[in-house]
Amino acid sequence: MAGLLLAGCTIGALRSGPEPLTALNRVAEDPATQLRWLDRVTWGASASSQAELARTGLAAWMGRQLSPRMQPLPPAAQAQVDAMTISRTPLPELARALEAQRRAAEALTDDEQKKAARQAYQQELNRLAREAQQRFVLRALYSPDQLQEQMTWFWMNHFNVSLRKDNLRAMVGDYEENAIRPHALGRFRDLLGATLHHPAMLRYLDNAQNAANRINENYARELMELHTLGVDGGYSQTDVQELARVLTGVGVSYQPLDAPPPNVRPALRADYVRKGLFEFNPNRHDYGSKTLLGQPIQSRGLAEADEALDRLARAPATARFISRKLAVYFVSDDPPQALVERMAAAFTRSDGDIAVTLKAMFESPEFAASLGRKFRDPVHYVIAGVRLAYDDRVVSNVNPMLGWITRMGEQLYGHETPNGYPLNEAAWASAGQMNTRFEIARAIGANGAVLFRADDKAPLEKPAFPPLADSRAVRAMQAGLGADTREALAQAKNPQEWNTFLLASPELMRR
Repeated sequence: MAGLLLAGCTIGALRSGPEPLTALNRVAEDPATQLRWLDRVTWGASASSQAELARTGLAAWMGRQLSPRMQPLPPAAQAQVDAMTISRTPLPELARALEAQRRAAEALTDDEQKKAARQAYQQELNRLAREAQQRFVLRALYSPDQLQEQMTWFWMNHFNVSLRKDNLRAMVGDYEENAIRPHALGRFRDLLGATLHHPAMLRYLDNAQNAANRINENYARELMELHTLGVDGGYSQTDVQELARVLTGVGVSYQPLDAPPPNVRPALRADYVRKGLFEFNPNRHDYGSKTLLGQPIQSRGLAEADEALDRLARAPATARFISRKLAVYFVSDDPPQALVERMAAAFTRSDGDIAVTLKAMFESPEFAASLGRKFRDPVHYVIAGVRLAYDDRVVSNVNPMLGWITRMGEQLYGHETPNGYPLNEAAWASAGQMNTRFEIARAIGANGAVLFRADDKAPLEKPAFPPLADSRAVRAMQAGLGADTREALAQAKNPQEWNTFLLASPELMRR
């Protein structure tokens, strides 16, 4: 039965926001179409989300999604988030304490004590990274601002940093919270600047080691190739070198804010900047003249970086590169060029307003025609399955979900290289992946009680599975299921098996 189901899977911050999408009301009046919109715009359709969309109408609902109101999670989920160290302790305080812990461990002379102290330091880093992963999943499951959570994941992947490097496990939660999420539907230039000023990016791409006469080009190269212009964006190796010179002195300091600045030459003291862990040290900056993308840099000191980001964010190549990547994420692995060009025009016209760019995509006939066809990567598959199965019932232990996601190869914040996880179907539709998905479908549909116990050793409650066949959302989608899936469901021996077959069906692999 598993083979029957899997056969079809291996083939194939507050602001005014954009104008209302009034034209959308007429395209989503029936529940099945509403579910397809929910599956694409949110982290997965559920009975309660479909009821909300039907009540408000698609145009008003999409307007709210494009202009998020920063609403809290349901109390049971918000309480879990609020109790986390990363939610209660500012990153500078956390990072400085960890650095002191690391130094104290290295200063020990007894080998056994040093080993134990190093292990405790690593365990604390792991705990903080796990908190960031848990917080992300809780928000993806329950936030009313679903599009913002989708875009937070998209931008975290676009501006990728990896928890596998150095002490980024302590920083990744703050990076998502303060550099990415507030700008996920804002202006691209603001988002770009926030990532440049965050210590997670500066440590990950080695700009903290970038200094005059000791140039490190890593961040400069990825800033153009992956973050803005794209590999075919028209820049040269000379542009990489010049941008690296612009970024000299941009780094990280663990000194307290009230600590005296380093001994900077009198003529450059006014250029020194320290904000949180971010530091611009004039002693490390190359003050020579620079040319970027054929135009001289007119500014001085840290302002050179702002001038460079302005130039990169407003380049036509950036508009096309970002628009195409958004279209790949939301529409198709190979999006129509005409759609990309319309999105790029909206991006340019709005000075990089992400919500306006998305609005142009959501209103397009290409987007409507693509609904139900985009293959789910592991993160989307797991979260969508839990949302459909358990709706707004708040899980108390997301660790099994993190395990399922990691098992399928998409560990949150775990991609080691700067390009982020792939967004195309070919990366996630292997036969081995599909077999694993069937096992995870069984875990969600038949053994979901593991999500509702306080920890991995607590006893399981009964019943251990959701009544999926009774879900209003599932009833609405059944008419669109293929003949093979309907046959498999008809042969299910019990509700657990019925749940498993539905969640493992080819239709549930797509959004």
